Amino acid sequence: MFLGRIIGDVVSTVEHESLRGRKLLLVERLDTAGEPTGGSVIAVDSVDAGPGDVVLVADEGGSAAMVTGQKDPPIRTVIVGVVDHVHLEEGA
Repeated sequence: MFLGRIIGDVVSTVEHESLRGRKLLLVERLDTAGEPTGGSVIAVDSVDAGPGDVVLVADEGGSAAMVTGQKDPPIRTVIVGVVDHVHLEEGA
């Protein structure tokens, strides 16, 4: 899993049937301080996230199957939470 920030949405006119009706968002990877680390991914939204939201992203297929309820979806990356706050212990 990793932290990310929603920086856009993705619109596709032709897509696999397992993606129909699902929102696709462009997610920028963040470090624990909330700073961009470089790179972005397209993720299926399962929590109704929106532009600028900091989110928790699961980045492996098993989580995608659990979240979507599909047996073997062609999905790897899923937004599974909207982050309210990150608290780091001193020295961490």
